[in-house]
Amino acid sequence: MSKFLLGLAASLGLAAATLAVVPVAAQPAQVPAERIAAGTYVVDPDHTQVIWSVDHFGFSRLYGMVGGMSGQLRIDPARPGQASVQIDIPLSGLTVSSPGFGRHLQTADLFDTAKFPTARFVSRSVAVQGRQAAITGDLTLRGVTKPITLQARFHGAGANPMNKKQTIGFSATGTLKRSDFNLGYAVPAVSDEVKLEITAAFEKPAA
Repeated sequence: MSKFLLGLAASLGLAAATLAVVPVAAQPAQVPAERIAAGTYVVDPDHTQVIWSVDHFGFSRLYGMVGGMSGQLRIDPARPGQASVQIDIPLSGLTVSSPGFGRHLQTADLFDTAKFPTARFVSRSVAVQGRQAAITGDLTLRGVTKPITLQARFHGAGANPMNKKQTIGFSATGTLKRSDFNLGYAVPAVSDEVKLEITAAFEKPAA
């Protein structure tokens, strides 16, 4: 046992020494919001997600996520209130912890993805206050278009250290009513209100 412990200690010491000399990449330098390059940025589908949640029978909150989005952001830091964003959301990309629930989400009871495979958000106005903005736009979901307002916050910008592309990131929150979009299955046992948490990254294409 003592030999085992001595060997384990020696291995851990070697691992610690190895880690000590491996360089750790620092976060990329942040670009102030007012110095962001104006132009059109496209969604980074691997780092853009919408997390949604509903109250489930009053016992707990039930969460899901969707990713794989596409779209673009047009922005000029000199005129941030004129920014616009359009996002297409593939509902086949809905992810939940229960495979059975995931299959049910795709049916005509809920998203009916055979008929409505994609949701879309198109901004109509942006009211900026410092690093925050209220983004009002039209959400089209299950063939119904309704206005929705997202409370967004500028997260950061700079060159992505992996692919070197100029990147802008935001987070946002919002709510919607399922019944507004013909998604009222199991209301009110499962809440009509859906809470949204969004993280979005946009990359500037190479010139």
